[in-house]
Amino acid sequence: MNKAASRRSAWGQLLAATTLLLTLPALHATDLGIVGPTYAITEPHLLRMIEQRLRDKEQSGELARLQQAARERGIAAVRQPAPVDGLAPTRHPRTFYVDPSFTLDRNVFDDKGNLMFAAGTRKNPLEVVSLSRQLLFFDARDKMQVASASALMARTPAGRIKPILTGGSYLDLMKSWRIPVYYDQHGVLTRRLGIAQVPALVSQEGLRLRIDELQARP
Repeated sequence: MNKAASRRSAWGQLLAATTLLLTLPALHATDLGIVGPTYAITEPHLLRMIEQRLRDKEQSGELARLQQAARERGIAAVRQPAPVDGLAPTRHPRTFYVDPSFTLDRNVFDDKGNLMFAAGTRKNPLEVVSLSRQLLFFDARDKMQVASASALMARTPAGRIKPILTGGSYLDLMKSWRIPVYYDQHGVLTRRLGIAQVPALVSQEGLRLRIDELQARP
């Protein structure tokens, strides 16, 4: 075999070997052993480190103190939720009306799959359900507002007004008044109704809601 033929044979063998390597599955891995010096892993496992810290806090009594503090914060949040932001005591009484109508963003079907209301339909919930009780919003941290709310409820037939706090402890007031007292969590209702001052009384007039922002009186 001459030199040219020998070179062609060598290139052919190299090409065949390369093709074989490229087509082998990746599972055929080989342990190449250790290259260079090795060192022991001295950093502790994260979970073990956390467990050790918890054990240390438990032994020192700090864990019990943290748990007690968390319980007290939870109880305080239930007894006296965060007050609703953006509300002020009524300085300038006013009356305004709110249309509670809304536009459906999807089709509404009955239990048999029949279309009841198409998306885009504008509906007023007062056409279906009436406001059975007036809603009275006030801040129980303000003694004058509490007194004013109590006087208003005393002049109204029992059960016709639903007291809703925007600040203060509804549990304490419930014990004092011996009736259910509610809370406007995160100001959802007052924002929806556009209430800016309290006390505020919400009642129904036709298909609208009437809001009276009242000045608290002793």
